[in-house]
Amino acid sequence: MQAQDVLRQLRLPELEDLRQYMRGLPTNALMGMGAFAAITTYWFATRPKALKPPCDLGMQSVELPGGERARRSILNDSDEHLTHFYSDARTMYEVFQRGLRVSNDGPCLGSRKPNQPYEWQSYGEVSDRAEHIGSALLHRGHSHTGDKFIGIFSQNRPEWTISELACYTYSMVAVPLYDTLGTEAIGYIIDKAAITTVICDVPEKARMIFDCASGKGRSVKTIVLIEPFDSELVTRGQESGIEILSFKEFEALGKANLQKPVLPEPEDLALICFTSGTTGHPKGAMLTHGNVISNTAAFIRMTEGILKPSNKDVHISFLPLAHMFERVVEGVILIHGARIGYFQGDIRLLMDDLKTLQPTIFPVVPRLLNRMFDKVFSQANTPLKRWLLDFAFSRKEAELKSGVVRKDSMWDKLIFKKVQASLGGRVRLIITGAAPVSPTILTFLRAALGCQFYEGYGQTECTAGCSMSMPGDWTAGHVGPPLPCNAIKLVDVAEMNYLAANGEGEVCVKGPNVFKGYLKDPEKTAEAIDEDGWLHTGDIGKWLPSGTLKIIDRKKNIFKLAQGEYVAPEKIETVYSLSDPVCQVFVYGESLKACLVGIVVPDPDLLPIWIKKKGIEGSYSELCKNEDVKNAILEDIQRLGKEAGLKSFEQVRDIVLHPELFSIQNGLLTPTLKAKRTDIRSHFSEQIDELYAKIKM
Repeated sequence: MQAQDVLRQLRLPELEDLRQYMRGLPTNALMGMGAFAAITTYWFATRPKALKPPCDLGMQSVELPGGERARRSILNDSDEHLTHFYSDARTMYEVFQRGLRVSNDGPCLGSRKPNQPYEWQSYGEVSDRAEHIGSALLHRGHSHTGDKFIGIFSQNRPEWTISELACYTYSMVAVPLYDTLGTEAIGYIIDKAAITTVICDVPEKARMIFDCASGKGRSVKTIVLIEPFDSELVTRGQESGIEILSFKEFEALGKANLQKPVLPEPEDLALICFTSGTTGHPKGAMLTHGNVISNTAAFIRMTEGILKPSNKDVHISFLPLAHMFERVVEGVILIHGARIGYFQGDIRLLMDDLKTLQPTIFPVVPRLLNRMFDKVFSQANTPLKRWLLDFAFSRKEAELKSGVVRKDSMWDKLIFKKVQASLGGRVRLIITGAAPVSPTILTFLRAALGCQFYEGYGQTECTAGCSMSMPGDWTAGHVGPPLPCNAIKLVDVAEMNYLAANGEGEVCVKGPNVFKGYLKDPEKTAEAIDEDGWLHTGDIGKWLPSGTLKIIDRKKNIFKLAQGEYVAPEKIETVYSLSDPVCQVFVYGESLKACLVGIVVPDPDLLPIWIKKKGIEGSYSELCKNEDVKNAILEDIQRLGKEAGLKSFEQVRDIVLHPELFSIQNGLLTPTLKAKRTDIRSHFSEQIDELYAKIKM
């Protein structure tokens, strides 16, 4: 039977869509679609069945008794929160030991040099090295009862995880440091935690600690360096009263003085994770082994029937290990005896690392997703390519809506193979968190990448996550139901007209993943955790009919305009960021003014393409100075604001275009890529004042 005959007999809605598209095509394109039609027949005959969700997606959470309107995951067997998944893995030390057993001492940590394959250390080797480092710490005077806070100041690499495991093996506490905090903040952390030993990767970070030692950070007595160093560094260390040792000789010291592990309990501290914050000093969130285990267990519980992690999985580690998102993901990997491959340390080489490692697990942040999305669409640079991309996406999206997740359809082979191959070709799970992601981008990449793709929400104070999208629910615009390890309730924020009775309010979290407080800061702890044990996040949420949570606003970053109206700038920025030419946007207002203004960083790749349609051309820097370009972008974001239902006082009156991205390096983003609003306001004070001066009130 000919393909055309088969097509005539198959009266499927999807094929009718295809016929409608084909009727609108020119003759030469129509001829080329004959092959598409034949493959489409095969596609419908062989497409896989939908993955079965673990629950009714129309009811993903249930209300707890007690009258607080708190909700828990439908996946819980009772109103009790999940504390662990495996009975033999209730501390981070036991997590690794379980991985050692189920992997059969298989490969554990991998790293590579430029243009080289990954080299792997086994679980047994990592365990031995951790005992050597931990024994050296004990030999140098540390203990689980006294001097137990160990600084780790390094990019992601095997030695980071080995050092962390060394702390867990002897009931000490890891305190991650990261250079984007700046010298003053690092000194503050060292002082606050009274850190005497810091494990660093490169000499430059040792020098930062020396700079601290002249003021804050004077408690440091030993720096253990992973990379080679010269005698000049040793001399400078001596001048500061700090001894420099190599990681290799520190391991040898521990091996020669090997001591029996001192095992932690679930309630013991595991980490002091300092949050960067947008203002003031960093705050040290005290996290126990039980905190981390419960968060890890919740992810496993949600995905156990569909994802089925195993020792065959491979994780690419590039998100900072100083933050809890990456740490929880690595916990899921290690507990199943799977492998962690570290990037080379240069984010510009990440794509090469992905192709070499071919990971199956890929945690990301929205900024990376935005770049992937822009890259795909920038390559669809002719009408036919754009039509094919749109049509392929519509077909994959239709499959997603019916619960089918795959990467072997005809559209994958013809359209999406390249973007899938850029990630190594084997990714089967992506999880995004740390910041909001556009529903448009999330839905497109879910379809294009053909893998399970989850969005989570949380903060350091609840270890990492408190909610996550449910397997099988591939809708966007929400962050899923509560995780099985915690309950969530919404609390009135009357001044913003958000009321719990209406299913809206400040997101509050309670469960075994909620931290124990801030190190030596009872006042800040009391602000974060109320008397009943609820963590107040500062985010505004809304319950959707399906029992999922939607983050709609931010409590802390609100201000009142001159006419008395409250404004939440982050909500407005989320709307404006949907504009094609906009990469970043900062909305500002103050109580003495009656309107808002904004700073917009256009997308360097998309702006020239977008504005060319309006008859304007030039280099990126020239376009950013062009008044007509500014007015076109202002008109576009105001249009989006109107469509999104923003009130007139929530719309910016005028903007400035700025050619340089807000970044960690220029001090305008935190290490978790959140806007440092006070610093941005200060940085652009002159431009903001000029905007207000021009506006006639």
